[in-house]
Amino acid sequence: MRTKFSSELAALTGELGRLASLAHEATQRLAVAVTEADLTAAYEVFALDEKLQEAHDACENRAVILLALEAPVARDLRHVVSAMQIADDLSRIGWLTSSISDSVVRRYPNPVAPAPIIADLAEIGGLTTDLAARVVELIVATEQPIPDTDPIVPDPDLAGGCQRVRQLVSSPDWPHDSSMAVDLALLVHHYERCAEHCVRIGRLIRFFHTGIPLSAQANADSAPG
Repeated sequence: MRTKFSSELAALTGELGRLASLAHEATQRLAVAVTEADLTAAYEVFALDEKLQEAHDACENRAVILLALEAPVARDLRHVVSAMQIADDLSRIGWLTSSISDSVVRRYPNPVAPAPIIADLAEIGGLTTDLAARVVELIVATEQPIPDTDPIVPDPDLAGGCQRVRQLVSSPDWPHDSSMAVDLALLVHHYERCAEHCVRIGRLIRFFHTGIPLSAQANADSAPG
């Protein structure tokens, strides 16, 4: 029975890895769609999100069956519970990338922003992709121990890029239409949310390894050194 349960846990991790890979690929294609006004890349993001949501449902079903039929305890229970929450975070990343792609499609054949802001969006998109790649690495290496610190930390450059865009579109001297300003404010908000989900996934993986709840991690990380 233990061998079967272990194989089911491994299958759950494998499905989670597929989810993470789809989310990572979506961030890659999204960066191209946004910076190059690439309609094909935007529609690829939609397709990846659809696959991601289907994979999320399959992953969730497997986790629920494991909880209901196997009654895991201790580390195994953390494994299943963490996997369910990570799957939800990855699902949200898929939804967010798809929402950003909506902006590309609506603006096409024009770019989503003027050239100076496109440069900021290119940096933001690249940094988001890096965070998503780190998520894939951590999930693939689930059985390897991690240091007792956050394995994924907020990126100050990403936050700074988002803040620059917000300042530009809210300036009284903004020379473009208000609908573009609203779209861009929402776009960078979605990117920030993608990054937050990546950081949260890192904390869930830390919880799996250490048993430290997310709330305790946040408190420890914000405490003075």
